Amino acid sequence: MTPFPREDYADLNRYDPGRSPVAVDLSDNTNLWGPHPAALARMRAATPDDLRTYPELYADTLRVAVSERFGVAPECVTTGAGSDDVLDSAFRAAYGAGQTVAYPAPTFSMVGDLARMSGMVPRPVPWQEALDNPRALLAGDPAVVYLCRPNNPTGAQLPEEWVERLLGLRGEDGPLVVLDEAYADFAGETLLGWAPKHPKLLVTRTCSKAYGLAGLRCGFGVGTSEVVTEVDKSRGPYKVARLATELAVVAVRDEDAWVARTTAECVANRERLRQEIEARGLAQLPSSGNFILVAAPSGTAAEDARALREASVQVRPFTQVPDLGEALRVTVGPWPLMERFLEALDSRMAAFREVVSR
Repeated sequence: MTPFPREDYADLNRYDPGRSPVAVDLSDNTNLWGPHPAALARMRAATPDDLRTYPELYADTLRVAVSERFGVAPECVTTGAGSDDVLDSAFRAAYGAGQTVAYPAPTFSMVGDLARMSGMVPRPVPWQEALDNPRALLAGDPAVVYLCRPNNPTGAQLPEEWVERLLGLRGEDGPLVVLDEAYADFAGETLLGWAPKHPKLLVTRTCSKAYGLAGLRCGFGVGTSEVVTEVDKSRGPYKVARLATELAVVAVRDEDAWVARTTAECVANRERLRQEIEARGLAQLPSSGNFILVAAPSGTAAEDARALREASVQVRPFTQVPDLGEALRVTVGPWPLMERFLEALDSRMAAFREVVSR
């Protein structure tokens, strides 16, 4: 017997990324240069009212900051406690009993669970099949099509023309398309400006990655005012804390271009790390994010991740990755951290070669 009558929850587990405290954590894809300095300064200037009073109903101050930063109307902006909260609200708003959420797979691991939490059925479509034929995502009239651009965990960047084709194929009565741009800052391009011009398109962003504010749990989305109204109904009031709103505002404005500087360094280090991995003979996938997915050196991702964790370097293991099989996702950060990873990787590769040669 379960305390709630939801049979579809029977095999749904609490999220567990399998992390443990280590000296070098490269498993979260957060900004390893730290939090946005202007946001940190605002936090240090916090007043009692930042904690004593309720936040704005719908984080209007942040909505205005996003509108000014990205050139969209405030009524086209929604907010939430992280971009996954915006996704959750959007899925609930689009809910219909028995309807599906379609997405190219592999992708963000929470998407299937968020669909099931909203009473919908996740429908993954193999990545290459979706890339070759976007109609595959529209089969069966899904309520939502989810896209991650750049994609997590592979780093792949869906071509702009492909997204445009999908939007054209779905028609006026088609599904809500949710475009997750959590890593767009590292790709150097965004489709956020499309959202107010396309019916039933929602582009989501997070403050957890490039802005370095994962601990705040703050994100936002952009769509037509009609889409935003429906998402806000599902979201409910007072969702983003007062101080989180204030810190996110200064980070979004990025008046001293700190985000631009750290993302540029991250992209340079991503290329440098790519070359180091290539020199070691390990397969990897091209990445437009702040991470690289590399083939597990022993062929078993969980064992390699465990060995690296014993060296106090944490990465994220993945299985059944197209073109790689077992793989490790490595967050890109300041180069001294990358050197720690490469040292641990070299030790793991040497130990594995010794075992094989016996």
